[in-house]
Amino acid sequence: MGAAISFIYLIAAITYIVGLKMLGNPKSARKGNLIAAGGMGIAILGTIFLYDKKVDTTIHILIWTAIILGSIAGWMVAKKVEMTKMPELVSMFNGMGGASAALIGIIEFQIHTNSLNNTIVIIAGVIIGSISLSGSLVAWAKLNGNMKSIIRLPKYNLINNLVVLSVLAVGFYIIWSGSSNPAFMYLLFLLALIYGVLFVIPIGGADMPVVISLLNSLTGIAAAFTGFLFDNMVMLAGGILVGSAGLILTFAMCDAMNRPLSNVIFGAFGQPDADLTQGSSKSEGTIKKTTPSDAAIMMNYANRVIIVPGYGLAVAQAQHVIHELELLLESKGVEVKYAIHPVAGRMPGHMNVLLAETNVDYDKLIEMDDINPLFQNTDAVLVVGANDVVNPAAHNDPASPIYGMPILEVEKAKSIIINKRSMNPGYAGIQNELFYNQKTSMLFGDAKDVLTKLVHELKNM
Repeated sequence: MGAAISFIYLIAAITYIVGLKMLGNPKSARKGNLIAAGGMGIAILGTIFLYDKKVDTTIHILIWTAIILGSIAGWMVAKKVEMTKMPELVSMFNGMGGASAALIGIIEFQIHTNSLNNTIVIIAGVIIGSISLSGSLVAWAKLNGNMKSIIRLPKYNLINNLVVLSVLAVGFYIIWSGSSNPAFMYLLFLLALIYGVLFVIPIGGADMPVVISLLNSLTGIAAAFTGFLFDNMVMLAGGILVGSAGLILTFAMCDAMNRPLSNVIFGAFGQPDADLTQGSSKSEGTIKKTTPSDAAIMMNYANRVIIVPGYGLAVAQAQHVIHELELLLESKGVEVKYAIHPVAGRMPGHMNVLLAETNVDYDKLIEMDDINPLFQNTDAVLVVGANDVVNPAAHNDPASPIYGMPILEVEKAKSIIINKRSMNPGYAGIQNELFYNQKTSMLFGDAKDVLTKLVHELKNM
């Protein structure tokens, strides 16, 4: 590899690191994403034009055709996708990354089988990439409503173990025998795809953010193996960064849910549906309903209002209205902040992305650990479409499936307004004790419609 392309790869690797660092702060995330994407663009162009081996014109035509078509398709999909569908898009794109790693391994298997190390790397890349591909597609189907949230096959553990053992057996046979027969590689690819499906189908919708993050990490690891195969520093660096960042985020979200990763992956296996809804299902007292007019009066005379966004806000496409509500309250001298729970929504950072679309000031997006001490000095909290992440059962009911999960301590506020379509439970399948709190007023209706009425009432005050 020439000095020029090595230098370009070094620059690209640096942009990945800088971009990833900037993604840790909402203010710099957009710029960091552009920097990392620019580094990837430089690496691609450097590979095409500075590759030290002669490549046929036909290959160049195919490469540029793929780049142009892929760029157009990606741009159009990303521009048109609704924010509520962003988790599905992330799952789909992540699956394509896993597919790329698996297909590269299948193709290279017939070229690099003369080296034991290369064979091991190829097999690892095919297995991990295939699991990421099929697992991501199942996650997409669950999030998109095309597949039931939790599917339990009869004798699941037996089937799952047999598939895992089959994957390992075929992989070890290829390594041990030194066979270059592509049939074995296709069999490995198929078995790994099946395991990816089995891996995700028992996992419920509430755990999808963790699953998406874990699958994203697997795609990064598969890319890193491809970097090993080609002795390509930029692929190796990018894969390691994606893999490690995905794992860190996965464990961080598990901590936020007070559940080990093994419980997320295996917790629902073999359990009847009823088991998932055990725990805090009692309703203590009665609910108190309110109207947009009364809620507007409550917020109008508050010194501080904290807004708790949830997936219901995204479903209703109400992010622009809630930003208008925020600005209106501030014009009346009310301090407004947003309380962000780590696993609110359907993917990591979903609420941050949703609110960033409306240009909400990043300084107003406060993470759980920082916002919780503020609730006790807050006059009014407006919960929009959030459920389990504000349920006091996480502290009060040892029998609850969410017991021990860190939550937004909304119950400490002086008054609470909860906007929901109905009294239906959240993903955990349990009643929310907060609904029956004496300080809570339920404001039923579509989030966009209710928030629009709130804005109207406040404007007339």
